[in-house]
Amino acid sequence: MRFAPMRLATAALAALMALPAAAQAEGEVNIYSSRHYDTDERLYSDFEEATGITVNRIEDKANVLIERIKAEGANSPADILLTVDAGRLFVADQAGIFQPVQSDVLEERIPANLRHPDGHWFGFSTRGRAIFYDKAKVDPADIQSYMDLADPKLKGLVCTRSSSNIYMLSLMAAMVERLGEEDAKAWAEGLWANRARDPEGGDTDQLRGIASGQCAVAVANTYYFARAFTKDVRGLANPDDTDRIGIVFPDQDGAGTHVNVSAGGVVANAPNRENAIKFLEYLATDEAQKYFADGNNEYPVVEGVEASSAVEALGDFKADDMPLIKLGENQAKAQAIYNEVGYQ
Repeated sequence: MRFAPMRLATAALAALMALPAAAQAEGEVNIYSSRHYDTDERLYSDFEEATGITVNRIEDKANVLIERIKAEGANSPADILLTVDAGRLFVADQAGIFQPVQSDVLEERIPANLRHPDGHWFGFSTRGRAIFYDKAKVDPADIQSYMDLADPKLKGLVCTRSSSNIYMLSLMAAMVERLGEEDAKAWAEGLWANRARDPEGGDTDQLRGIASGQCAVAVANTYYFARAFTKDVRGLANPDDTDRIGIVFPDQDGAGTHVNVSAGGVVANAPNRENAIKFLEYLATDEAQKYFADGNNEYPVVEGVEASSAVEALGDFKADDMPLIKLGENQAKAQAIYNEVGYQ
């Protein structure tokens, strides 16, 4: 994935990761995270070793954590919320969960479109929302754009998730931003008319639909397919099925492929604010970027950090540089359009 070139790490970032033992910080940082990857253990242990700051974690689904922080109010021990998708980040931000953070390190290392303009949250890895297809049934030339998913030639071939799914909402929010509401509605109508089945399951189930012959085209995040290249084959029922499925990164001649983020921000009433900022800055280091992105087969956001071999195998692509805050701002319109056209 290609982003605009960025400068090298600042002296402040290098200093953070090179603190001598005598200069180590004290205290703790409390992280509420919807991430649950074994590779993250290295993230936390390396940060503790470098800074002397103890990491305490609570892990749960994003909506559970958001509601917990809201319920805890001013007495919440949470310093950081880590979650995925700009739509969920928008929900959290609208609930007043985040506070603004000004950090030269984060502003230098993380592309502007992948962070909140006022520093409420920062993206640390990305995923593309790609089009997958049955190589025996579909010509990839027919699905080079998200717009092609609404073409009548694909009638009865397309599988998607429910319209209430956050990934579907964010994709529609991007279409609203690019096309306007009326054209986005027409696209939703065409996509719904082309369904191979009513929406069911998660992204992995859409890929399984292609493998089983139930669908010929599906939309899914890149990391679900990347898992099929790993030893822990969670993505598909049979790793041989990956030979049947091709991938297209849409709109390479236009705005680029829709992307979203795994991200984090400092909680409004964080009792350990400075330690929380240190942890976010640590996530922008080259070393942490590698572990953070590899944990879910995503793309690092910092220029020059390589993705995992499984992710690299998917191929390079041009990412849409739309400010991701737009996905949240257009979320209500996206759901209204889906409802209006009867998209389940």
